[in-house]
Amino acid sequence: MRTKEFLSKLDHDRIIEAIRGAESKTSGEIRVYIQRGKFETDPVVLAQKKFQRLGMYKTRERNAVLIFVAPRAHKFAVVGDQAIHEKCGEQFWQHVVDGMRVHFQNEKFSHALTEAVNEVGKVLATHFPRTSANANELPDEIIEG
Repeated sequence: MRTKEFLSKLDHDRIIEAIRGAESKTSGEIRVYIQRGKFETDPVVLAQKKFQRLGMYKTRERNAVLIFVAPRAHKFAVVGDQAIHEKCGEQFWQHVVDGMRVHFQNEKFSHALTEAVNEVGKVLATHFPRTSANANELPDEIIEG
């Protein structure tokens, strides 16, 4: 699917609302990145590179998560920074991806992303609950690149 078509089918406001809702319960940060074009690289490797380029490793508690989607390549991944990855591990990221896959196959793109955000948010809130000192360190809007 062309990226422009994919983006037109997303309920951006609903996804941003899910990000804000999830982040209201945690010091963690969640971002959604939509990659344009095709590529042959492993989506996890590309997601990790985007994570670095976006400076997501700079959060105070190293607990940011990137949900990476490449509609044209039919690939996606979820990656987390060091502190959250140590708490939940590769198995959790794969669980989130598996849930997204089912919704993507049924063309429920916004649902796939909001559900992923909500699942990641629950784990972040468990391990990194929000305190009064927490600030929103990263923008909440969907990134297109």
